[in-house]
Amino acid sequence: MAYAGDLSPEQAWELVQSDPAAVLVDVRTRAEWSYVGVPDLTALAKDVALIEWTTFPEGSRNTGFLDEVGAVSADKSAPVIFLCRSGVRSVAAAEAATAAGYTAAYNILEGFEGPPDEQSHRGHTAGWKVRGLPWKQG
Repeated sequence: MAYAGDLSPEQAWELVQSDPAAVLVDVRTRAEWSYVGVPDLTALAKDVALIEWTTFPEGSRNTGFLDEVGAVSADKSAPVIFLCRSGVRSVAAAEAATAAGYTAAYNILEGFEGPPDEQSHRGHTAGWKVRGLPWKQG
């Protein structure tokens, strides 16, 4: 594993809650944030950092990704927790952050929506939303 580790959605919530320096970075696309929803950290007086790993609609790698992460977490020893749809792009983001010197870069297992169910629908079996953690849409 080339990053600090994997967290369940509940562990990620607990870390963001307990560590004032912890930052949650949602690496999905603008379309996903708009149409699927985002974690809601307002109860913690925090914002989710929305930083695309790949750009929408082009699908190309966001070349400014690490600069954008640095803008929300200048302290490379503070926890930076990455979230995507299912926990794949967030692994790549955590690995890139670690390679850039972040010592506490984490991936959220299951992501925001989790894996597809038997009907190929997401958001019904696992993930941030299914675990009952705060989120908002729109």
